[in-house]
Amino acid sequence: MATNSTSAWTVAGFAAALHLALIVAAFGLVSLFADVEPISDPAAGRLVGPITVGVSVLALLLLLGGALTRGIRPWSAAGLALVVTWAAGVVGATIAYAVSTGTLLAAAIFAASFMTIGFGVIIPITGALVALLAAVTMRAQQGGVERPRWPWERDEE
Repeated sequence: MATNSTSAWTVAGFAAALHLALIVAAFGLVSLFADVEPISDPAAGRLVGPITVGVSVLALLLLLGGALTRGIRPWSAAGLALVVTWAAGVVGATIAYAVSTGTLLAAAIFAASFMTIGFGVIIPITGALVALLAAVTMRAQQGGVERPRWPWERDEE
């Protein structure tokens, strides 16, 4: 069930933007209410968090762009996004931490713990939610559902 490539990439772009917004909001709210820093390791530096989030958002964009073009099912998209955004976060955090500290083993341990126990868990969860919504949106468009209209756009009979 292939779809229009332009429409699929547009939905993927908006989904990636939503994913970024949800991550920033969730990090901020959890940090505010729990009174903890998202990355508590002082050796990590300031760029580990943004690089980790950026790599995960880019991975989700590329995944959804290709998968929505091919007509992936919503739950398959969610599961795949969960795995891909987690793995991308681990890779991004490992590279950023290794550049910051110079030790690859400590970077891998930090990245795995951050993405499994820390704030990084938010990244794959929001990625799965956004992928599910994007796949449902594409399915609805394929089924002929039109966008909602503002009251002044509707034809009055």
